[in-house]
Amino acid sequence: MRLLHTSDWHLGRAFHRVNMLGAQAEFVAHLVTTVRERAVDAVVVSGDVYDRAVPPLAAVELYDDALHRLADLGVPTVMISGNHDSARRLGVGAGLIGRAGIHLRTEPAACGTPVVLTDAHGDVAFYGLPYLEPALVKDEFGVEKAGHEAVLAAAMERVRADLATRAPGTRSVVLAHAFVTGGEASDSERDITVGGVAAVPSGVFDGVDYAALGHLHGCQTITERVRYSGSPLPYSFSETGHRKTMWLVDLDAEGTVTADRVDCPVPRALARVRGTLDDLLADPDLTRHEDAWIEATLTDAVRPADPMARLTERFPHTLSLVFDPERAPDDPDVSYAHRLAGRSDQQIAEDFVAHVRGAGPDEREQGVLRDAFDAVRADEAVREVAR
Repeated sequence: MRLLHTSDWHLGRAFHRVNMLGAQAEFVAHLVTTVRERAVDAVVVSGDVYDRAVPPLAAVELYDDALHRLADLGVPTVMISGNHDSARRLGVGAGLIGRAGIHLRTEPAACGTPVVLTDAHGDVAFYGLPYLEPALVKDEFGVEKAGHEAVLAAAMERVRADLATRAPGTRSVVLAHAFVTGGEASDSERDITVGGVAAVPSGVFDGVDYAALGHLHGCQTITERVRYSGSPLPYSFSETGHRKTMWLVDLDAEGTVTADRVDCPVPRALARVRGTLDDLLADPDLTRHEDAWIEATLTDAVRPADPMARLTERFPHTLSLVFDPERAPDDPDVSYAHRLAGRSDQQIAEDFVAHVRGAGPDEREQGVLRDAFDAVRADEAVREVAR
C-alpha cells in the first residue's frame, strides 16, 4: 500500500505580513496531482489542518475544496486534528464525510477504532490519535498525572489492544500529533510543554508498522518507522534550511517501510542575512538572495537611518528587520530581548525570583511555578475548544 504522509497545513496562516492562501491553494493542487500521478492508495494528514480554532472563511473554503478534490479521486484520506485545530469543529460531519472516503479522527475516545483499508496483501489498520492535551484527556485515559507521555502511552495501549484482535498479518499505521524525542523544533510551532516536558520517546509507537507524525515543521526521520512530514510551506525564518516535502511511503506485505520525499512548491526561498547595513547593500555574495524573503539582522553600532527603505532597494522582499549591535556579553546595553532569547517561561520566572530575593526557587517552588504555567495552558486550551 502506498501512502502520502503530510501534516501541518496551517490553512489561514500568514508568513509575517504575506498572505499565504495562494501558496496553500497551490500546495493543495500539488497534493492532488501527486496522489493521481504517483498511484497513491491513501492520504494521511497528521494534524494542524488549520492555523487556529476559528479559521477565516477563505481557509475553510480551501479546506472544503481539498476534501472534494481528494474524494473525487476515490483515494481514502485519514485526517486528525492538531493542537492548532478545534477538534470539535474539524470533526463536525465526520460520519457523513466518511461516506466519501474522508475519515476525520478528532475524538480521543475513538483512538482504538481504526479505519481499515485493504490491498492485495490484506488489511491495513489506520489509527488516528488527535492531539491529546493532557489536562483535557487524562480522565478519558485513566492516567493519574497529566503528561504527554502518559496519555500518548495510554492511547497506544488501546491501539495495540485492538490490533491484537485482528487477523494475523494485519499491518498498522498510526497518525499522531506530538513532539517526539529526537525531533528538531522551529520557531513556528506552538509550545506544548506540560510539567516541564514537551517530548515523548519514540518507543511509545513500538508495535506498529508506521507512525505518521505531525507538529514539527521540518521533515524528519526519527526512526525508519517514525517520521515527521513537516509543514508543506515555511512559517518562520527558523525554517530557512528546510526542504519542504511530503513522504511517499510504501508498506509491503510484511509491513516493511520504504519512504521517499516529494518536494512541495514554495512561493519563494528564505534567507537570513547579517552584517552592517552598508555591507549588506554591497556584498556581491548576497546577489543570490535578492529575490528571496529576507530576515536582515543589522549589526551597526548605531542604528542607521531608513534601514528598511534602503534594504528593500536591493532586497525587495525583506520582511523582518532585527537590530543586534555587536557588543560584549556583559555590556549593559545588551537588549532585554537578547538576554531572554532561547529561555523558557519557567526559566524566566525562576530568574525573576532570583533577581527579587537574591536566591532562586527551591525544588518545591519550581513545582509551584510549573503547575501554574500548566494551569494557564490548560485553561487556554479549554477556552479555545469552547469558542
